[in-house]
Amino acid sequence: MTLVKRRFFIQTAVYAAITLLWGCGSSSVEPVGKLTIGIVSYDSAAQSVDQYQSFRDYLSQQTQAVVELEPAFNELQALQQIQRQNVWSLVFAPPGLAAIAIEQERYSPIFTLQGSANARSVLLVLDDSPVEELGDLAGQSIALGEPGSATGYYLPLYDLYGLTLSEVVFAPTPRTLLEWISDGTVTAGALSEEEYQEYRNEFTSSFRVLHTSRPIPQGVVLVGPTVERNQQRQIEEAMKAAPSNIIADAGYLPTATLPDYSQFIQLIEKVTPLEEQVRESPAVLTITSTEEGG
Repeated sequence: MTLVKRRFFIQTAVYAAITLLWGCGSSSVEPVGKLTIGIVSYDSAAQSVDQYQSFRDYLSQQTQAVVELEPAFNELQALQQIQRQNVWSLVFAPPGLAAIAIEQERYSPIFTLQGSANARSVLLVLDDSPVEELGDLAGQSIALGEPGSATGYYLPLYDLYGLTLSEVVFAPTPRTLLEWISDGTVTAGALSEEEYQEYRNEFTSSFRVLHTSRPIPQGVVLVGPTVERNQQRQIEEAMKAAPSNIIADAGYLPTATLPDYSQFIQLIEKVTPLEEQVRESPAVLTITSTEEGG
């Protein structure tokens, strides 16, 4: 047997073995090509990828797809990927990102994410700050999260409506936002209650909650508009049937009722006209009569 024939024989045997193995375990599953899973990781991308690794391997096995994980370092980067539509097949989306993806980019929610059903945003100042109420922030500098963040961007914009601020700056991560409040770069900043509790002990400064927002819906797992219906069905069935440890690591709830995003979407629509003004100095967070009338 020549070398070429020997190689062909080996390759054929290996391919046959792989095909047989797939056929034994997944005879009714059609391959779905390539799937890219989007996640928001802030400054811990490696940790986030590790967290979803077992889910990625499981989903790849069940769907016969090439499954990739793609972390975004903040909501703004994630929002840009969402708006491209054909980049992320699945998204583990926090509420702000989910609302925009559902309303504007034709993404569909399929599972609820773990987490508080009553998550809120908090506006923080230093404990010894003379600021006692929201109106006292007029003329002050404020730090918000990136566009796409429910608790860091949309909710505080809604709650600060009517004020004129000296400046609004945008923190790429919750930790950075707390650093800016701590060192006096800004007078106040907004982030989620959960993030505040997670990072507050890293600072020697004492913070005070100036204002707490209304609650928002939980995050959701979204499927992209370019994923075919049969592919979506395979993905949903696989995720429902996943082992409990994989479900826990990925952080979704396979039997929970999907949250209602209608009111939160309306809130985002109300503050959207402020988005250009919020980047000006001073930032006038008021909609003029011309803007209100279209």
